[in-house]
Amino acid sequence: MASDGARSLSNLTSKQGLAAPLRCTQRRGVRAREKLAAWSVTPPQYAVLKVLWDRDGQSGAAIGSRLVIDSATITGVIDRLEEAGLLERRADDGDRRVHRLFLTARGQGLQEPLDAAMDQLNAEVRVELKGQARALWDGLRRLGEAGT
Repeated sequence: MASDGARSLSNLTSKQGLAAPLRCTQRRGVRAREKLAAWSVTPPQYAVLKVLWDRDGQSGAAIGSRLVIDSATITGVIDRLEEAGLLERRADDGDRRVHRLFLTARGQGLQEPLDAAMDQLNAEVRVELKGQARALWDGLRRLGEAGT
């Protein structure tokens, strides 16, 4: 007889078991795009800005590694943020092959409204999850820390 854990895993791997989480993920992605649209920022761009708000002056490679985004994709995201005037590239003092990314005043100024928009989205998710929000956040955090 299968254990409860094995049955849960089996349910998640069936088409029916994956449909609901996938739909939820898609809806959250749509809501994130809607929340950020007023500032012409996409969810991947927000993620890069968030990393730079935490520590300005990182390389694109470091940001891509932190966000688990391949180099081609992170380069495109950074290009669009630079074109929008939200960040600038500067050559590294010690290694001219490396470019450091620095927020512009406009990029720095978006932290409060964009974080507020994402806080609103997180509040919506908490309401939808009712009492299960903490368990979900804890599980997602553990997955992220495990590198899976």
